[in-house]
Order: sequence, then C-alpha cells, then structure tokens
Amino acid sequence: MSILKVIEIMSSSEKSWEDAAAKGISKASKTVKNVRSAWVKDQSVSVKDGKVAEYRVTMKLSFEVE
Repeated sequence: MSILKVIEIMSSSEKSWEDAAAKGISKASKTVKNVRSAWVKDQSVSVKDGKVAEYRVTMKLSFEVE
C-alpha cells in the first residue's frame, strides 16, 4: 500500500506558465523525493508598465511517503 502526501508550492517564470510549472517541479524534486504528480491549482501574472512581467503558478504536488 502506498501513502501519498500533498504539498502546495508557488513558482514563477518570465517565459510562460509551463516554464513556471517545470521550474517549480524541478526545484521541489531536489528536496522532496518520489514526486508522483502535480496539479496546477491557479495561474496569475504580474504586470509592469502595461506588460506581463512574470507568469506565476500555484501547484499541488503529490509524493510517496517512504
């Protein structure tokens, strides 16, 4: 039987939401072992001078507890 835990993380990128999600998963995977899935809960942007300055995602990551 597997036990999974869910944590919520936030990540950002100047390129895209996809890049923000990839960066968040990559960074979290350095300290959280056995990441199984990610669910993008929310997307937003920061705006500077009338243009998108940063893409942001809030994600829920699930990982197997050893």
